[in-house]
Amino acid sequence: MKEIVPPPPSLVRNDLAAIRARYRANVVPSYGRFDLAFSRGSGSYLWDVTGKRYVDLGAGIAVCALGHAHPAISQALVEQAQRLVHVSNLYYTEPQGRLAEGLVRLIGPGKCFFCNSGAEANEGLFKLARRFGHDQGRFEVLTALNSFHGRTLATIAATGQEKVKKGFGPMVPGFRHVPYNDLAAMRAALSPATAAVLIEGIQGEGGVTPANPDYLLGLRALCDEHHLLLLLDGVQCGYFRSGRFQSFQRILEGVPGAEGFLPDGIAMAKSLAGGLPMGAFWVRAPYADLLGPGAHASTFGGTPLACAVALEVLAVVERDHLAENARTLGAWLLTELRRLAGRYPGVIKQVRGVGLMLGLELTENPPGLGQNGKPPGLHLVDRLHAAGVLTIPAGTHVVRLLPALNLTQEAAQEGLSLIEQVLHSLP
Repeated sequence: MKEIVPPPPSLVRNDLAAIRARYRANVVPSYGRFDLAFSRGSGSYLWDVTGKRYVDLGAGIAVCALGHAHPAISQALVEQAQRLVHVSNLYYTEPQGRLAEGLVRLIGPGKCFFCNSGAEANEGLFKLARRFGHDQGRFEVLTALNSFHGRTLATIAATGQEKVKKGFGPMVPGFRHVPYNDLAAMRAALSPATAAVLIEGIQGEGGVTPANPDYLLGLRALCDEHHLLLLLDGVQCGYFRSGRFQSFQRILEGVPGAEGFLPDGIAMAKSLAGGLPMGAFWVRAPYADLLGPGAHASTFGGTPLACAVALEVLAVVERDHLAENARTLGAWLLTELRRLAGRYPGVIKQVRGVGLMLGLELTENPPGLGQNGKPPGLHLVDRLHAAGVLTIPAGTHVVRLLPALNLTQEAAQEGLSLIEQVLHSLP
């Protein structure tokens, strides 16, 4: 007998249960994962295994610079994989040299080292600081409270948040923390062992807090006065997210006396290769040769494959004027989110950020959020998931928006509307 109605598709709702079961059996449970499993993406949209669509305003935590499934990335991957994937850093390859040249052009005179993650990039800066101060017996790196620099033993020691250190003591020595945006506190913390200062241009995990221009300029003067390295962690706030390649460039725009400002080292990762694992650090010209042959290495750092993709991502960012998109669309989002804060003052305490790195700070006890011991920020993120929009928590009371640099006005408007719907639904 001929079927008039085709048979229904297999029940996709069981896919999530099966995926969760495999994770429970085989994956180290080091992440507190949300109850979502994604199967595909396109631009600033993701689809889960049930077929539900989401506006992605998290972009893999500021990683997917061109969104999902961008054809330029796919093409670069295929073409380079057909030529050469890996040969090791015992040899030269054209893509790595070209990428380093491009990054130096965007920052200033210096040299780059390639690795695989932001934590590795910061580890490289720590080694640079120790090599720099070694002959004088200096090794200490001063960092900021509420900072985040990674999950390795040294980077959790550098991170100014106690929650990441619990259960992993004793800490790697050589790191101390002082209040952020407080130049006097940094000056008071200097010791004969201090070799470097490391800060984020915009604290991300710490709640989306930008550095003040006077703070950046003051740190440069302080480091020059005491012959210290000034190091910036641009892993999250870098790569055009602020509307300039590095956040310090945006923060210091038009500021008198900032024309020649440069740090001595910058850690980078996340968006560098648009989703492929890649990290790097740049070192200013006077110190660029401190890590000579045998001083540092990375087996997979700067492979032809990753560098070819990173070059294509950079080309698309420049061709499509995505730094300008981050500025203009980011300013629009900031204005609209502040409008929502004014409309829902019992929920949103403050909205802050630069470009497409924005944070919603919630009130201490927002109505309808934070029950059953779950922090308000996580509760709001869950509510937003249910509505079909992805955001990223930071701490207990901040929700971050870190969308793709090529976010469209249409996707931004849809995401904002969903956020407003959720806020309106709260008691």
